[in-house]
Amino acid sequence: MTALVQGCELCALAAGTVPPGARLVFEHEKFVVILADEPNYPGFARVVWRAHVREMSDLDDDDRLLVNDAVYKLELAVIDAMQPLKVNVASLGNVVPHLHWHVIPRYADDAHFPAPVWAQPMRAADPAVLAARRALLPELAQAIERHLTTR
Repeated sequence: MTALVQGCELCALAAGTVPPGARLVFEHEKFVVILADEPNYPGFARVVWRAHVREMSDLDDDDRLLVNDAVYKLELAVIDAMQPLKVNVASLGNVVPHLHWHVIPRYADDAHFPAPVWAQPMRAADPAVLAARRALLPELAQAIERHLTTR
């Protein structure tokens, strides 16, 4: 495994230091899955590669297939539990150049829809709707475990 990089927040996460508010929901020897602390986006999850690599092309074929499968199964879990209109999947890494994938449930009434969640908000999210979606997080954690532990 590539050495962890001091000061990289995702290396810290991969080594077991979960950011405040986030929740570690699945661990594999090569990646972890967390539910991020995104108040306007309950169910916003990340697959974080444990080793400090910048790009998918830094992985060997088996690892590339493994992380792609993890992202795919996470998307299925998000769909099962959260019932979004759409799921956004992104791997940017411009701010934190450590391989990770965002898997984000999207709804027509979310604060940014149809724009990306990183754009300017288009509306305020309804607190009652957000609370109802947050109530689904235990079900999402179970769906993640179920999907990622089956072939």
